[in-house]
Amino acid sequence: MPADPVIGDLSDLARVQTASFEMLHNGAKDRRSAFHTPVFVSLGLDGRPLSRVIVLRACEPLQRSLRFHTDCRSPKVEQIRHDPRVSFTFYDPAAKVQIRCEGQAVVHHQDDVAAKAWDMSQRMSRMCYGTAPAPGQVIAQPDDFALPADDDAIAAGEQHFCAVVTRVTTLEWLWLGHGGHRRARFIWDANGQAEAVWLVP
Repeated sequence: MPADPVIGDLSDLARVQTASFEMLHNGAKDRRSAFHTPVFVSLGLDGRPLSRVIVLRACEPLQRSLRFHTDCRSPKVEQIRHDPRVSFTFYDPAAKVQIRCEGQAVVHHQDDVAAKAWDMSQRMSRMCYGTAPAPGQVIAQPDDFALPADDDAIAAGEQHFCAVVTRVTTLEWLWLGHGGHRRARFIWDANGQAEAVWLVP
């Protein structure tokens, strides 16, 4: 069985699980990481899968949680509240690793989780939440919107700020190797116990 410089022993499911969350954690911390901007999928109110790229802000391996930020006026907030089942797809072409995560998302708005996330956000990021009109609204011209003009207006945008936290219930890992691909899946039950299996790539 081959080894990988990042993951190590590719015959060890426990190591694959640990390394997967390490890569996600590093992706949240390093804006240059390919894992920093995954594709996030929610379900529309009519059941359609809707995808977009988000910025991963945090990964807590012990809690199996992923966090990103969004505007509470964004359609995806209503989608998540209607149906919290979501998924993420991460791909790092240099590491030749794809990780897909599924789980249940929770929208944190004007609570302790949101407040802490807002406090940790940079000024440039905070500006987005003071946009008027709301994100996704139809406008006549491409520049028919306004960003907050001063610090008070930026601070007022906190009312629109949300932290979306997803607890991962399924993680699927795929490694693309010249000598043969490797694929594994991890599913956690309600007690946090994982079923780990190898899959045909």
